[in-house]
Amino acid sequence: MGLPTSELRAPSTAAAVAYAAAIAAGSTTAIVGSAATTTTAGALIGESDRLARLAHAAELGPLVAGRSGGAVSAVTDAASLVRLIPVLRDSVQRKQAVVVHVPVATAGDVSSVLAVRGAGCALLRSASAQQAVDFALVATLAARRLGVPFVHCFPASSGPVDVRAYSEPIAGHADVRAYLEAAAEDEPQLPAAERAHAAVAQAMALFDASYAPLAYAGVPDASLVYATFGAGPEPSPATGVLQISLLRPLDAQAVRAALPATAARVVALEQVARQPTPWGPLLFDLAGVLQPAADDAPAQATPPPIILDAVSTVPPPAFTAEQLARVTAHAATLNAPAHFNPAEVAGVPEAIAEAEDVSLAGLSLDEQRRRVEQIPYGQLLRDLFGPRLHVANAAESSSIWGDARRDQTVPEFGFGLLAAAERDRARLAQAVTAALRDVAVPLSAQLHAALSTWLGGRDNAAVATAELAAEIRELLAAERHAHPAVEAIHALQAHLARASSWLVGADEWAYDLGSSGVHHVLSSGLNVNMLVLDTAQYPFVAERKGAPRKKDVGLYAMNYGAAYVASVAVYASYTQVLEALLEADAFPGPAVVVAYLPHTDGVFSTSYSPIEVLQQSKRAVDSGAWPLYRWDPTLPADRRFQLDSEKLRRSVEDFLRRDNALAAIGAAAPDLRGVDAALETRMRGDVADLVGGLRGPPLLVLFASDGSNAEEAARRVARQGRRRGMDVRCLAMDEYEVDELPFEKTVVVSVSTAGQGEVPTNGREFVKALHAASVNLSETQFAVFGLGDSHYWPREEDAIFYNKPARDVDRRLAELSATRIVDAGLGDDQDADGWETGFADFEQRLWAALNIDVIGGAAAVDDEAPKRTDEENKVISNYLRGTIAQAIADSSCGYVDEWDGKLLKFHGTYMQDDRDLRPERLAKGEEKAFSFMIRVRLPGGIATPAQWLAMDRLADEYGNHTMKITTRQTFQLHGVLKRNLRETMRGINRALMDTIAACGDVNRNVVASANPLQAHLQPEVARLAADISAHLLPSTSAYHEIWLADELVAGSAEQTSAVEDHEPLYGATYLPRKFKVAIAIPPENDVDVVAYDLGYIAILGEAGQSILGYNVVIGGGMGMTHNNKKTYPRLATCLGYVPKDKAVIVAEKVMLVQRDHGDRTNRKHARLKYTVDDHGMDWWREQVEERLGFRLEPPRPYEFVRNGDRYGWVKTTPGLNNFTMFVQNGRLADLPGRPLKSALAEVARAHTGLFRLTCNGHLIVADVRDEDVPRMSALLAAHRLDNLDYSALRLHSMACVALPTCGLAMAESERYLPRLIDLLDALVDAAGLRNDAIVIRMTGCPNGCARPYNAEIALVGKAPGTYNLYLGGSHSGERLNKIFRESVDEDQILELLGPIIKQYALERNDGERFGDFVIRAGIVKATREGKDFHDV
Repeated sequence: MGLPTSELRAPSTAAAVAYAAAIAAGSTTAIVGSAATTTTAGALIGESDRLARLAHAAELGPLVAGRSGGAVSAVTDAASLVRLIPVLRDSVQRKQAVVVHVPVATAGDVSSVLAVRGAGCALLRSASAQQAVDFALVATLAARRLGVPFVHCFPASSGPVDVRAYSEPIAGHADVRAYLEAAAEDEPQLPAAERAHAAVAQAMALFDASYAPLAYAGVPDASLVYATFGAGPEPSPATGVLQISLLRPLDAQAVRAALPATAARVVALEQVARQPTPWGPLLFDLAGVLQPAADDAPAQATPPPIILDAVSTVPPPAFTAEQLARVTAHAATLNAPAHFNPAEVAGVPEAIAEAEDVSLAGLSLDEQRRRVEQIPYGQLLRDLFGPRLHVANAAESSSIWGDARRDQTVPEFGFGLLAAAERDRARLAQAVTAALRDVAVPLSAQLHAALSTWLGGRDNAAVATAELAAEIRELLAAERHAHPAVEAIHALQAHLARASSWLVGADEWAYDLGSSGVHHVLSSGLNVNMLVLDTAQYPFVAERKGAPRKKDVGLYAMNYGAAYVASVAVYASYTQVLEALLEADAFPGPAVVVAYLPHTDGVFSTSYSPIEVLQQSKRAVDSGAWPLYRWDPTLPADRRFQLDSEKLRRSVEDFLRRDNALAAIGAAAPDLRGVDAALETRMRGDVADLVGGLRGPPLLVLFASDGSNAEEAARRVARQGRRRGMDVRCLAMDEYEVDELPFEKTVVVSVSTAGQGEVPTNGREFVKALHAASVNLSETQFAVFGLGDSHYWPREEDAIFYNKPARDVDRRLAELSATRIVDAGLGDDQDADGWETGFADFEQRLWAALNIDVIGGAAAVDDEAPKRTDEENKVISNYLRGTIAQAIADSSCGYVDEWDGKLLKFHGTYMQDDRDLRPERLAKGEEKAFSFMIRVRLPGGIATPAQWLAMDRLADEYGNHTMKITTRQTFQLHGVLKRNLRETMRGINRALMDTIAACGDVNRNVVASANPLQAHLQPEVARLAADISAHLLPSTSAYHEIWLADELVAGSAEQTSAVEDHEPLYGATYLPRKFKVAIAIPPENDVDVVAYDLGYIAILGEAGQSILGYNVVIGGGMGMTHNNKKTYPRLATCLGYVPKDKAVIVAEKVMLVQRDHGDRTNRKHARLKYTVDDHGMDWWREQVEERLGFRLEPPRPYEFVRNGDRYGWVKTTPGLNNFTMFVQNGRLADLPGRPLKSALAEVARAHTGLFRLTCNGHLIVADVRDEDVPRMSALLAAHRLDNLDYSALRLHSMACVALPTCGLAMAESERYLPRLIDLLDALVDAAGLRNDAIVIRMTGCPNGCARPYNAEIALVGKAPGTYNLYLGGSHSGERLNKIFRESVDEDQILELLGPIIKQYALERNDGERFGDFVIRAGIVKATREGKDFHDV
């Protein structure tokens, strides 16, 4: 550049920068706080009037606002920078050239600079004193060129510096003029980051050709590159260094171009301190550039480099070559994104505390408050507000991720503390006011002035400071005895300083907004701030209309109208978080900040993958599922809402639209001010009557139903209303806003009872809002109908749960002044017709009271046809086609309708949704997180290694990365999205398996004994299982058409004229219900053969070496319904003996009898077990023999001794060996420290034999050759798959899937049983029974998928955390158990079983099993048959 230069000796780098800024800007440069810098910079310039010293950073705002052109520069310290975020934000919006220069000396200073990187400004860093001067000019010129504010940080100096400077203003120089006058239209239309990169590069070239926004140094083929913000270390011969001077905006293309193509690892070497997030900010910028989210990632020929985060307080240039070599060696060992401390690795001392994981248990309240600093937002609060911070509740480990039962964790507890403090502060203000007004109070001039200052600014943290409070306290101490008024002030002096008061909690609070402290805080009007962390992990799909369950706390607060509200995400916009917290603190009233914090398993740890957290936050914000915004109701209407991200969640959009629409409606209302009041009233009434006459009298029908009965009752009321000409709306409760109730004339509510007197899923938010509402319903009339079971909770004290939701709603509506049309109707499942009995009475009373007649002909136009039955659905499905093909091709939603869902079961798949995500998704108006479970048809549970690997791959590609070995002796995949169903099915078929008839009203997967001690007999029973399965397989070609063929060949359900299928065994209606077959080989009952519709018990020849034939048993089944004694489990009864060559045909004939005589009107009575009890065994034998054409032989003797699996290595047939491993509840997943699924994939790659899945959910590595045993043993040991050191209780435990995917689950099962076993193991160990097998099973509902009713101990879910406890099944699985206690929780389970286990240990006979003992000891009665199962 041609400007004359001279050597400049400046007293500090800050003074030199201030001088350069003034030269560049040609206008005022502000220096915040430092008088010395102002003086020395003014002396350098020679015109001190061009410099302004500001006492506070806040004073910069008016200075900037007053500028209409040129540039404004400011020099300030790092600590003040955060306070300038609003100035920077405003400058971004106004496109003002504002440059803030910040000296950095410590890691803390760097952290403060990086804290504003999300304010929308550019971020530039210089690495030397000379660069500081030059980059001050660069920043100013680029800011003027781009209309973007800059933050320029530079190295602070402790003494004088010598730099090259310029002796005249540079704005008039030709090169500078040309740079500034470059027209925007002359530049290519580049993205903002590329445009800024180019502009800064051009400005740098004006001063030194070696300058660049980012520069790479090192070998061209480096495999490891260090990336630094500012100066970096010297590159070694094997590494490179990417020095980034312009961090924001970061030009992705320039970064990728600068990195060597050989770079496999990029280490973000960062100097920061007090970083709230566990990873440094540079890491996230690099991740956004090098590893974009999956949905916007460009196709890459090579995988992106692994990004590693190396954060310490040590500046990167301070690492010596030897120290850096240690860091390099450590980084080279990391093969996945990771976080580490380079100073610790290199042995460089630093004053920094190691990050620690948050633990949950055993923390005192003080410790919990201290631990709040371990979460990002907690540390931000500490850094922003320092000594002023007052977190009132047990902020972290309990209320966010822990036990919400503790009083300290709920909002009311903390709010009570803060409310008391606010009241005391108000009393202090009254005391000060009284003292200042009373001339009789002798106040010194100093105390009078200090109190006046405090009173005028007591709510302003900048006025009511700790320093002012200390000054007043000192004066009060000297004058307190002068007058009682001064003594009163002295007594309240603790409240002089303006605290920043916060309640910190989790989204758990969102489930009880109306009656919880959230509501109290908002309604109080007190200056209390709430920080609510949402710790859920977000799946993102297109928004769909649905019923919210979990309230949006932010939306709730905005609707309240008088609170500041912000939605933030620290991993998406750090700066926006700072801004929101500062604004919340300054807001003169309640403030709510909802903050997104993704986590895993409830523990916030630095071991998380930063890429995953970044991408999850990015998707949450970019999709609009977690919008970033700030809402200040005190601002003008056009400025109240500030959207800080690009997309809004629909519910927030609706709020804003409603807010604007209501204003518009108010403005557009007819102007009747000149009309007589009486006439006006009559006119308005006439209009209302006219509208009502056109549409009929309004009727709102609301329902809440987890099943379908309450909804059906509601729709019946709606149909009757339409027949009477009423204007009817029928909605789920959560689809309706309670605030609209005052505008309704007639409301009918139908609500069923869930669990322990709880409201069903789709009504919970409505009921909570109703209890919190303060609306006047004096113009509304209502009626309520409830559905419940008076015997569901049998204890007398539990009678309050019967129809509790209906009675609560009825009472609350009356409390809100609504008029009750008729007394609440209560439907009882114990009545002869169930709930229908009570509904018939309710409906009659309702319409009689409303006195509205049916309109002639209205019945003919009823818009709702009778509900289709399952049998009708099968008949019209065209042999299981339905509209499945169209449904799975529909990409607009993730679900299928009810009737296609039923048909899909025949194809081996169930539609499910993740019930853990239901509340959050429904609250956002999104559809449920639908997915599909796929079950494989795998007769006998035999799979090859290739088939195992195929299922493993499908689980990763299309499922939820887990597999399940089910109690049906086969594979299940979970989490398959609808759009992936077809490819998953095809993948299964390519592996020579299929899924047809794995579910549905057909014969399902045939199971067979897998006992390795009888391996010589297993090929025969395996063949029988395959033969029965093939023989009873549906013949429809629908499966092939829908899942395997490229196009339909036989037509859909609507195309009945096309080629028609034929079902020679099943017919068009298939079976009344499911049909299950099992084959057992005594003395092992490892399949629970008598628990199935049809069972084969092998009768062995001499020495047990061959199978002669089978005892055939029929009528087993586990399912039942709680408190419905017409339903019960049943164990199979022996029909007779058949030679083995007749086994397959017997299966057909038994199934045909059930096809023809099973109950097709009541699915609860449709299983074969009820057909057996309805007709008797003699009738059944006659029916089967008539179809067979020969008589069955009498049963032959056999004995079962156990029903578990045999673990460990077993020698089978000559030269072959089996290893049976324990798989807890059959779930194959990769968990931290135990990657079971991946380990078994390694086993499959090495295995040359077969895999056998067991009916107890375990796995047998079968047919391992003698010579391969050592290698396989070593492989199993390496992956800890040979670990069988479990209690016998655990080894004989089993649980169904239950929550979160099973739609029928009432309680946890698979996820809970391991924990319960942990607790029971302590009881078993204490009794000396660790090695004594006791069969224990758990299910989440009474349908019995884990075969609980023949277990020695069974727990069957009844409500969340509540189970029925059964005892007394036989160890061999041949006797049903009996109810011991109903509705017990964990504490009660342990309390009940502890003494019984101890008694069993002390009093059992030799060889006596637990199930036999509890019957002999009189603890429970023996169950003789299914029909006496409920008799106690």
